[in-house]
Amino acid sequence: MTPTLVRHHRYADSSAPVDSGTRARDWAEIQERMLAPLYEAVFDRLEVGAPTRMLSLGCGSGLALLIAASRGAAVTGVDTDRERLALARERLGPGVGGSEARAEPARRARLVEDLPSAAGEAPYNLLTAFSPIGCAAGDSEGLAPALAEAVPLAARGATVVLTGWGPPERCATAPVLRVAARLAESARASRPGGWRPTLRDDLEEVAARAGLKPDGSGRVSCPFGYADVDSAVRGLLSTGLFDAAVRATDRSQVEKEVTEALHPHVRPDGTVWMPNVFRYLVCVA
Repeated sequence: MTPTLVRHHRYADSSAPVDSGTRARDWAEIQERMLAPLYEAVFDRLEVGAPTRMLSLGCGSGLALLIAASRGAAVTGVDTDRERLALARERLGPGVGGSEARAEPARRARLVEDLPSAAGEAPYNLLTAFSPIGCAAGDSEGLAPALAEAVPLAARGATVVLTGWGPPERCATAPVLRVAARLAESARASRPGGWRPTLRDDLEEVAARAGLKPDGSGRVSCPFGYADVDSAVRGLLSTGLFDAAVRATDRSQVEKEVTEALHPHVRPDGTVWMPNVFRYLVCVA
């Protein structure tokens, strides 16, 4: 795996808008790797390998797909973010697109913006939703409908994995995320998308709405580590959790306040380290 702490060039003007390609690359190069321990823990528990046909909802720039494919799984990733999908195609190699790659069978992969058709396909036996819920108001609202569409593509009894943030007291990043809600509130009374405390049964509630049967859970340590404050700010803003705050104020203001919130987590060598715990729920379709 690529080391967690990496250095990147600073933006020439932090008040300038960040194009979608730069933001997607910040996600792929800085932030997405923070969830690698979560992916690995889930794949270890489920013994993901050659028999696995995995459908990943919200696959982002494809790190989880790459890890599963390296274990021999056939993988399909779905994401509406075209820039992230383009980076996922780069990661998974030539031939990856709307159809299965012509590479070795164990590395079969495809990446699409919409759920694939089930016609002529062997059913999936693993569905994953690796975008963690539980830190923004309403961030689970679209997950249950997405699962309802995806589950018919899976075999009877297939495994479905949902993921979420752990308790705020176990997540050093929680106070930093509160900056998003506070800045968004400064411009409007409501706070759609704002930070909220993680609730104990968030994942179970989504599973119930999607008609899934819980079959075990686990917690995984996923520390957020950055080479410097600049990388930390860029990585965190690439998640989308600060979008409402940026719209309510401006990017410079958000970057300034996030930088201040990160101050307690800056180590003497200038790196940033925030221990976090994430939770996953294993369900049966």
